[in-house]
Amino acid sequence: MNLSPTRTLIALATYNERDNLAPLVQAIRTQVPTADVLVLDDNSPDGTGAAADALVQQDANIHVIHRTGKLGLGTAILALMRFAIEERYDLLLTMDADFSHHPRYLPDILKGMDHADVMIGSRYVPGGGVENWPWSRRMMSRWTGRLSRFLLGLAARDTSGNYRCYRVSLLRRANLDNLLSHGYSFQQEVLHRCCLAGAKLGETPIIFADRKAGKSKANLKEIVRSLATLLRLGWRAHFHGSSMMPHPEVTGAAQARQAA
Repeated sequence: MNLSPTRTLIALATYNERDNLAPLVQAIRTQVPTADVLVLDDNSPDGTGAAADALVQQDANIHVIHRTGKLGLGTAILALMRFAIEERYDLLLTMDADFSHHPRYLPDILKGMDHADVMIGSRYVPGGGVENWPWSRRMMSRWTGRLSRFLLGLAARDTSGNYRCYRVSLLRRANLDNLLSHGYSFQQEVLHRCCLAGAKLGETPIIFADRKAGKSKANLKEIVRSLATLLRLGWRAHFHGSSMMPHPEVTGAAQARQAA
């Protein structure tokens, strides 16, 4: 029996989140004091990177990655995943850095990993919801979810959110190479890759509240680009599925899971 403690990494991709960062990290450490925190900053002009460095001086369980510029949400999350794999964490939990994903839900998401490989903080299961969103954004989010389920066969209600916990051993097996997505459609694509690797998905309700401070990164151009990428993903999944298959060692693991 393995009695070693679970190593958990809670990761934040930041751009201009200086005002939110310190209180958010404090709230995370209150909810999950044994977890490490990783901040990946894309050279924020407001000084978020320097604020993250200051937190490291106060807490050895906080880590920072600095990138040279704004390289996209998808590449940021992929970098967080690679860090978790290389540093041999057991669980990686990603969340937004603007308090739209409240840390009070962290214990429920982590508890859900007792029976899942990817646990989603979901706006669209009973008990979940959104606050302070315009009607247009609500409809866009829901239709994105419907498209994801139709095109990619994803068995989840909320496929576009970033409040998720991944089993790192699953990420290690999954094929995360040659991803089409660099923006918001990354969430659907990586979830699809995890499912191809045999992941069991779970969802727990959250209330998504629009950001506490600062400006939203979402814009119409990015939304349109992400929808176009989602259509390309659906096409590739149906006609070029072999390019997205997991690494060879996943086959035995998936079969063993099914046999159990």
